[in-house]
Formats: sequence, C-alpha cells, structure tokens
Amino acid sequence: MITVRAYGTAGPTVVVLHGGPGAPGEMAPVARELANSFRVLEPLQRGSGGEPLTVAIHVQDLREVILEHCGAERPSLVGYSWGAMLALAYAAEHPTSADPIVLAGCGTFDPVSRSRMQKIINERMTPELRDSLRRLESEISDPDQRFRAVGKLIDSVYSVDPIPREESEEAADARGFEETWNDMLRLQREGIYPAKFAAIRSPVLMLHGSFDPHPGKMIRDSLLPYLPQLEYVELPHCGHTPWRERVARDEFFAMLRSWLARRV
Repeated sequence: MITVRAYGTAGPTVVVLHGGPGAPGEMAPVARELANSFRVLEPLQRGSGGEPLTVAIHVQDLREVILEHCGAERPSLVGYSWGAMLALAYAAEHPTSADPIVLAGCGTFDPVSRSRMQKIINERMTPELRDSLRRLESEISDPDQRFRAVGKLIDSVYSVDPIPREESEEAADARGFEETWNDMLRLQREGIYPAKFAAIRSPVLMLHGSFDPHPGKMIRDSLLPYLPQLEYVELPHCGHTPWRERVARDEFFAMLRSWLARRV
C-alpha cells in the first residue's frame, strides 16, 4: 500500500493527486488549505522499482486508497497536472466511485496540444536558461536529483509571479516519470484516452492559468466531446501551479472551495 497523508478531521473527503508523474508531496499546500473545510487525503503515488509503472497501476493504487479510507463515500478528486489526468483515468474506470472532479493545470491528451505547449516553452526559454539546462547533464549525475533541479530551473517558463516553492521531503522519481508518461502516451496513441472519459458522469471543473504553457482552451476542447459537463475557468495572471501564484492564489482557493462545497 502506498503512503497516504491525512489532513483535517471533519467534512466531506477530498483526495488530492500530485503531478509529475514522480513528484510526490507537492500537493501538501493544497491539502492543508482545504483541511479547514474537508477531510483531505494526499496519496503519494507509487514510485519506480520492480515492474514498469503504468496508468493502470496508478489507478488501481488509487482504488485501494479510496476503498480503505472512504468506504462507501464518494470522495472528490482534485488533481494537478499529471494528477488531473490520473483523476480522469480513475473516474473513467470507476465512474460510481468518485464525485466531483477538479482538474488544475491539466496535461495534454493529443499531439496538437502538446506541440503547442512545446512551442510556448521554446519561445519562453532564454539562452541563459538553455545553457543552464545543458550543464545539468554533467553537473548532476543522479537522475532523480537532476529531475528536481530541472523543475526548479524552468519555473520561470511555467509561472508568472510565484511564491517560493515548498520543498517536498519526498524524493523525485525520474524513472517513475518516464515509465508512467510513456504509458499515458501509448494509451492516447491507441485512442483509449480521452475517448474512455465518456464513461464519467461526475461534474468536472477545469481550473487553468492563462500563462500556463499547457494550452488550456485546446485541452478543454479535446475533452469536451467526451465530457460535455466540463466547466472551464481560466485564471488571469496565473501559471501552471495556481497556489504558488501571488495574484491568483486566493482566487484559486476560493473558487476551489466554493465549487466543491456546492457539489458534495
């Protein structure tokens, strides 16, 4: 069983799902913020080792967490980046097990959106940043440490005016990222996602920063044929991680809290 952190003792249950893949612990600030109104679970997704990680393995792990900690309750899912994709994959597999769903900074589900995202990232990269990223290959030999260092370096590409990043005590997992993401890409190539999301009946809210290089409106449009109930809200002055943005942080949490409260 994977590690699960718990916050708060009263109210409906919310499960927060971290991104990466392979970035456990990064949703702790969101879990703490919601703990005044909800009982919050923060599962630290399975790391690499043994058999290669797949989307199905992560879905099954989440299923076991919900069965053990929620019983018959249908918790809300709040997923960030890859975690938003995992929330949809889980709800598609277990449509009567989770309700409602919030997607924060959701990842891409088609090559066109990914191409657009890469174009935005390339346009924002300075020569100095490119040089620093190249140097990491020789300066940091450990792949997990290098994975985390890359994330810090490219923060300016993904953020508008961020507060300092809260360092997770959990180790980053470069191999876990590669294995899980490659499987997600395979599932998309085979046409399984996003088509399978048509099974989801839960209300879904997509909160997306206007400065996020993940092209929010394109991702929304790729999901709408299968999720007609999807609500889309774009946050101004906001990058990929809304709770770290000085301008957007309060609006993000207010919207998240009120939307969840109305639907549980």
